[in-house]
Amino acid sequence: MMSNKIIITCAVTGSIHTPTMSPHLPVTPKEIADQAVDAALAGASILHLHARNPATGQPTADPDVFMQFLPEIKRRCDAVINITTGGSSLMTLEQRLAAPKLAEPEMASLNMGSMNFGLFPLLKRYDEWKFEWEPKLLEATRDVVFQNTFANIEEIFETLGEGCGTRFEFECYDVGHIQTLAFYLRENVIKKPVFVQFVLGVLGGIDASPQSLMHMKATADRLLGDNYRFSVLAAGRMQIHLATLGAIMGGNVRVGLEDSLLIGKEQLATSNAEQVRKIRRIVEELGYEVASPSEAREMLNLKGADKVNF
Repeated sequence: MMSNKIIITCAVTGSIHTPTMSPHLPVTPKEIADQAVDAALAGASILHLHARNPATGQPTADPDVFMQFLPEIKRRCDAVINITTGGSSLMTLEQRLAAPKLAEPEMASLNMGSMNFGLFPLLKRYDEWKFEWEPKLLEATRDVVFQNTFANIEEIFETLGEGCGTRFEFECYDVGHIQTLAFYLRENVIKKPVFVQFVLGVLGGIDASPQSLMHMKATADRLLGDNYRFSVLAAGRMQIHLATLGAIMGGNVRVGLEDSLLIGKEQLATSNAEQVRKIRRIVEELGYEVASPSEAREMLNLKGADKVNF
């Protein structure tokens, strides 16, 4: 019966978009909590979470900020809480791991390699900015590599996986990341089932196209066999298109304002829940059922919400 269930992940705020780009982007702990809970009520069984400076909206790795919304979300809904270990390309590994080490979540994201992570093309879209940090952060990505070396990845496995019982959303931005994932699976470092997030459309990674998605899926099939489940994340305007294709191909889906600010052509989404409702309607009309949080926990073999530290 689980083969007909689709997990919807909602990435609530991220570190890519800035306050100038949308008035609907959640920034404060209350806004993040409210939008996360609304997304869960709309059908998201996993909530992928970053934190932001409440005053400026700048991405932050401060555990104290995370702890202002994590317990509130857990209190108000049953969704699986998935904390980033990526944070931002401008953060150190120590900074990126501070919050998940403290919170010991059921899930955490894990970028499967170092990469160029170019946000600077967004500079051309806006003439004025609400905060000085926004264009500076975007420009900085022209000359900064997001670092996740093999040693970094192994530290995350040891600290969160072995140390906290956290399972991972393995973010693969290109086929080389799938190769790395397959290596650690062969080495028995990763426990099955493997939850792979195909990430398409970030400058520096694979492009957001049906051809690229099919190539990623074929590569994962060849290297990972029947040991994995996959989900599809497409940045920007291709979000709903490729999530729909991913569902048709037998995968799960991820939406949210971290990945795209849009709900239609040149139309800003007013909330994360609006995107969740749209993709839920699509997958249900395709004949699938949306997995509940308890079903997602069973499908991904998670430790349970009673074993987190918040």
